[in-house]
Amino acid sequence: MFAVSLGDDGAELRPLEPWRDEEFLAHMDRGREFIGRYVGLADVVTDLASSRSFLQSYAAKAAADTGRIYGIWTDDKLVGGVLFRTMDVGQGVAEAGCWLEPSAAGRGLVTRAIRVIIDWAVEERGIHRVEWHASSANAASVAVARRLGMTRDGVLRQSYVHRGTRHDMEVWSVLAPEWRASRQAP
Repeated sequence: MFAVSLGDDGAELRPLEPWRDEEFLAHMDRGREFIGRYVGLADVVTDLASSRSFLQSYAAKAAADTGRIYGIWTDDKLVGGVLFRTMDVGQGVAEAGCWLEPSAAGRGLVTRAIRVIIDWAVEERGIHRVEWHASSANAASVAVARRLGMTRDGVLRQSYVHRGTRHDMEVWSVLAPEWRASRQAP
């Protein structure tokens, strides 16, 4: 197992593997309503079987090189995560995403973790375009895209139904040359 430090506060990024199903479910239970405001994950992971199934689906994606999932830990407690929901290495396109429980919000954890996985995708996997999809109502997620230096490509009006409500979805992206230039800027 490996862990990547996310800074001086002790936060770490680690693989989120199927054997962590109980920990993942407990984390979802702590943050279910907060996470579920905009992210369907809270409605998918509802018991131990669905927790394991969800994590297993990402293990299969990792094996097929079509997605990845990582957890964010603070004080050895799972508090959130980041992922490549989709990853098409042949086309050089990946969609990144995130979630956090309330105790971890507002600390920059997602921005720091997403930087790590975008660096990996661009430099190690040759991904050219990383996308970020967020409900226009999810100000925190839109702010992450801005902090990452992404460009807002557009809005897919009322394209996502979540808990019975249609959401406008913003599509943000960063291209590999832009990412590299931003990482080298002082």
